[in-house]
Amino acid sequence: MATKANAEFFEALRLLEKEKGIPGDYLLEKIQAAIVIAVKRDFGGKENIRVIMDPETNAFSVSIAKTVVEEVLDPDEEMLKEQAVKYKKSAKLGDVIEIPLETKKFGRIAAEAAKHVIRQGIREAERGQQLQEFQRKNQELVSAVVLRVDPDTGAATVEIGNSQAVLPRTEQLETDNFNEGDRIKVFVVNVLKSEKSVRMLLSRTHSGLVKRLFEMEVPEIYNGTVEIKAVSREAGSRTKLAVYAADENVDPVGACIGPHGSRVAGIVEELGGEKIDIVRYSEDPAQFIAAALSPAKVTDVEIDESGAKACRVTVPENQLSLAIGNKGQNARLAARLTGWKIDIRPQSGFFGEGEDA
Repeated sequence: MATKANAEFFEALRLLEKEKGIPGDYLLEKIQAAIVIAVKRDFGGKENIRVIMDPETNAFSVSIAKTVVEEVLDPDEEMLKEQAVKYKKSAKLGDVIEIPLETKKFGRIAAEAAKHVIRQGIREAERGQQLQEFQRKNQELVSAVVLRVDPDTGAATVEIGNSQAVLPRTEQLETDNFNEGDRIKVFVVNVLKSEKSVRMLLSRTHSGLVKRLFEMEVPEIYNGTVEIKAVSREAGSRTKLAVYAADENVDPVGACIGPHGSRVAGIVEELGGEKIDIVRYSEDPAQFIAAALSPAKVTDVEIDESGAKACRVTVPENQLSLAIGNKGQNARLAARLTGWKIDIRPQSGFFGEGEDA
């Protein structure tokens, strides 16, 4: 039966679909199921409830199907012929009669169920939309506005688009000191979805942050002329970046540094003064390892032939501490960048200061 109320109901569903992005078919299916459950409670819990909802004709009806029998054994599913003819004059034994229910008999319960389904549908749709929005940002560098900083934990609540997320203190640089209203760049490490929420895991210490910053600052990386092959980072202190260009006429290191160091300087400033070593990647392990130990000068790289991805590097006496770095940092980052175990030795043959990394 199509009524003005039905028309308003279906129009409301269409508005929900348009404004909230909830598929109309999904809503109808869920509401029909909720009405069936609600009516079942009042009519014996049998599987003979029929709900018709047709947005094309604005038809909305609820009925109980009963079979015409000579003797009623189950009044929830069966009826006598003299009862059946009230609904269908030509009713005969064996016919299934649809008995329409008056709205007032189930309306309140069904309406509440429908409201619940709609609310749930809206929440699910909004979570779905939020998940899609977050996934588009996954593994990307995004701008965020600091809303507040927890004075106890140091965690910063930030706004990204229309959503909020938390940047834990452990994922901030030591030099980070945020205030409300600050605009900062963060890296979306992952997107996690639970039954009740969707959230982004943010970081400013992840190596992906440096990679994305270079993609933004260096057109040759963005257009693919220069490729970032590897990144190793100790956030807030030092990063090593290995870059490569297939075109021999392109200097990948120079492109990343920029005219007068302008490109890398902007990134260093964004990272609070973090040192950045940009080295040329090579398929030749010896060349790559020597470059990775920059700014130290390497005189020889001896590859372990056992296949253990280990090598012995020789450096001049005056380059030994530079190659190893403060507390072994330079050697450690070079080892992570290349994936090789590096044993650094001075030319003199005195191995006491060598460092494995």
